[in-house]
Amino acid sequence: MATDRPVALVSGSNRGIGREIARQLAGRGNHVVVTARDERAAEQAAAELVRGGGEVTAAQLDVADPASVKRLRERIEADLGRLDVLVNNAGVIGDTSASAATADLEDVRDTLETNLFGAWRLTQSFLPLLRRSGAGRIVNVSTGMGQLAEMGSGAPAYRISKTALNALTRVLANEEREAGILVNCLNPGWVKTDMGGPAANRSVEDGADTAVWLATLSEGGPTGGFFKDRQAIPW
Repeated sequence: MATDRPVALVSGSNRGIGREIARQLAGRGNHVVVTARDERAAEQAAAELVRGGGEVTAAQLDVADPASVKRLRERIEADLGRLDVLVNNAGVIGDTSASAATADLEDVRDTLETNLFGAWRLTQSFLPLLRRSGAGRIVNVSTGMGQLAEMGSGAPAYRISKTALNALTRVLANEEREAGILVNCLNPGWVKTDMGGPAANRSVEDGADTAVWLATLSEGGPTGGFFKDRQAIPW
């Protein structure tokens, strides 16, 4: 069933920041596709968002699985007929206890597969629909740990995967500018989620705010930027 509403796809949106991004986008009138690797988890999250008044579809998505990505693209094109917003939120943290000198490179590859290649794969698959939108928005959820300007030690797989995602953001922004697609990334800060832990100093509402702002930018908004709290930050 095609929809006249803008359609937003948020990867990894059954919990945490992704779920809050989905909730806020649905509240702004978007039809949101809520996804998780486990379809039942996506369905449960979607049902709760629908009770909150949103227009939501649940879907299985594993960004590391090309077949899963292909199925979702075909489903969205057939059922909704459009995609206007892609939020690459799905991510893993990898081994945070490792150093660059001791890191298990298989763990590094697994982290890159989700955080970099997963976002890249999903973007490639949905670019035709985003171009057709005429006002497509791509939002990549990054981290301050991926900033070269403040790069520290520890968690090398996670840091490097997000630094690479930042670079992908810049390349895509330049390539897709003529198609009217705005591509940006953000540092949500240290957020109280399963990944961030209970000691984190930011709520999911605060963590999601900049992502939602970037997803709903007006024509002529920034592209190729890195943001926190709606302000540009150094790479």
